[in-house]
Amino acid sequence: MTTGYCAFVLHAHLPFVRHPERDDCLEERWLFEANTECYLPLLETLEGLRNEGIPFRLTVSLSPTLLAMLDDPLLRKRYRRHLAALVQLADREVELTKGWPEHNVARWYQHHLHAIYKLYTERFHQDIVAGFHSLAKDGYLELITCGATHGFLPLMQHQPEAVRAQIQVACEEFRRRWGHPPRGFWLPECGYFPGVDKFLKEAGVQYCIVEHHGLAHARPAAKRGVFSHAWTPSGIAVFGRDVGSSKQVWSADEGYPGDPSYREFYRDVGWDRDPQHLGRLAAPNGVRAFTGLKYHKVTGPTDSKDLYDRWAAEQTAMRHARHFVHERARQVAVIQGILTDGPPPVIVSPYDAELFGHWWFEGPYFIGQVARAAAEHPGLEFITPGDYISRHDEGQGVLEPSYSSWGYQGYADFWLDGANHWMYRHMHGVADRMVDLARRNPNPTETVRRALNQAARELLLAQSSDWAFILKTGTATDYVWQRFHNHAGRFAAIDDALNNGEELNPRWLAQVEAADNVFPTIDYRVYTPS
Repeated sequence: MTTGYCAFVLHAHLPFVRHPERDDCLEERWLFEANTECYLPLLETLEGLRNEGIPFRLTVSLSPTLLAMLDDPLLRKRYRRHLAALVQLADREVELTKGWPEHNVARWYQHHLHAIYKLYTERFHQDIVAGFHSLAKDGYLELITCGATHGFLPLMQHQPEAVRAQIQVACEEFRRRWGHPPRGFWLPECGYFPGVDKFLKEAGVQYCIVEHHGLAHARPAAKRGVFSHAWTPSGIAVFGRDVGSSKQVWSADEGYPGDPSYREFYRDVGWDRDPQHLGRLAAPNGVRAFTGLKYHKVTGPTDSKDLYDRWAAEQTAMRHARHFVHERARQVAVIQGILTDGPPPVIVSPYDAELFGHWWFEGPYFIGQVARAAAEHPGLEFITPGDYISRHDEGQGVLEPSYSSWGYQGYADFWLDGANHWMYRHMHGVADRMVDLARRNPNPTETVRRALNQAARELLLAQSSDWAFILKTGTATDYVWQRFHNHAGRFAAIDDALNNGEELNPRWLAQVEAADNVFPTIDYRVYTPS
């Protein structure tokens, strides 16, 4: 008999990075690393569960920009080339390390990367999205979407057309791919503001997830806390993040990833080998970069790191998975004793998907072991938020969640501070101009329609919360500065030409459409004022 539920939610997202004008763009490797370390191992794990007949339900949010990159022929070709270079590097490492203590780890990487290459080229035929779709059709996944370019919606709330566009464009992309609207919507950075629910409802969404204090500070109070959904005034089911289960997984200090036996992320052969040995993986312009081959384990708070032992790491992940399931079963039992009336509690545990495999290398294996351990706990069932609504529609009534997000301080501090605040006056100005363009051009010529659609793409791409995040962390600031100004500049060129009655250069427009080729069916009229 089920006494409670756990909803494991993975949010897979990367900003749109595609540079056909350059043969080797370092930032395109963000996608390549995520493919190799997260998405492909995760698919392999889930397919293994399906083949073994082990029941498991997982919610995966695939952002529209990530889907566009995974589908793109150019990026597929470049990723296959990158993956082949990685396999070749692993082969060279096996030869180089003969007689070294690192040799056994090198041999493991060789076997692992050859398997990943075969998985991508032969099993999925370079179509990772099809792998997720297959698992969804078989009932293992519930696929949902998020903002079109992951724009931080609370900082757009004074421009309803901008909020609507981020939501509508994403949902139309989902409908174009899967044939139906998304049941759930991942609010970028879990950013909620009172009123965003009406835009979600308009787009056909049924539920979203907010940060813990979005429900804890709701009006009226959420009587069941985050352990059941509530209904917003517009009729959207809202689930709150469970802090304890989330921290247990993502925190390097308090959670599982900091265990001494897991792989150390920051020690990489990209900093230890000559460029000639690294081959294509040597970053352009002599800049050192990660390759993904890392020979050491966390060990502890020391610069002297022991060698990685994959078998020991898997044993630790298995133990942690059992602990995670045991703790969730204990948690729902305690909650059941406190909340004696109403539906069985649900523990919602949302994470960035890239944590599993990229930052925490053993993460996909951990998920597989969680599924196996959960199958032995009949009182705890892993489901999706959509499943929970279907079984226990009543929730805890109607309330208004508070303005909230996850991340530092839980509001908007990370996406609006001294490092990135300058972006918003430009973003808001461009959004106002886009609304004006849409209003003044209800029946454009074909060329003007293409230009307006491209202007909408450029605005959406400039609004990505990733740019503000990167500026805050100070990691790739030159790249972000260039990207933001390129999108704003392209929009300005279109806006100026249309306002001045000038004819756009068709060659330039075609080049821009080819470069920023996301959202192929976008309709600029999504910005038309209500």
